[in-house]
Amino acid sequence: MGHAAANLSVSSSQELITWSDSLSVGIQEIDEQHKILVDLLNKLYLAIREHHGNEATVTILDELVDYTRIHFSVEESLMRILDYPDYESHKHHHELLIEQINELRRKVQNGKHIGFELLHFLKNWLTKHIMEEDMEYAPHMLKKGVKANYEQRSWMDRLFHRR
Repeated sequence: MGHAAANLSVSSSQELITWSDSLSVGIQEIDEQHKILVDLLNKLYLAIREHHGNEATVTILDELVDYTRIHFSVEESLMRILDYPDYESHKHHHELLIEQINELRRKVQNGKHIGFELLHFLKNWLTKHIMEEDMEYAPHMLKKGVKANYEQRSWMDRLFHRR
């Protein structure tokens, strides 16, 4: 559960973000969900890099927004159940991100090419949010009894057909 910088450089590779231990909050269920978010950002990166067009970008953004809402609901539910003291602030950050993604989505839908603006924003937001804000709630949740690891794959992982 380190705070070292993640592998976040944009390159000619197939990935915008490479998952690393520096992005792990130390709770398998949350880490698996974060990996799905990273996968969706990488999917968006490829669509933009390979010029798949605004329609493809909007489709992936819709998938990203839908998944992000589910992930945020899980995090926020755990925070409420476990009486996380910074719940309101964290929830507010979630709401701001959804608003910002929706605004960027509207721009794309209206024909504006914002590929790298979008990628820069999403990459920075996700990594900063995980490495700073999500890292703060993990110790609280673990102290309250959340298991760090499970034998079975995450239910979100199974639901979204990864692996």
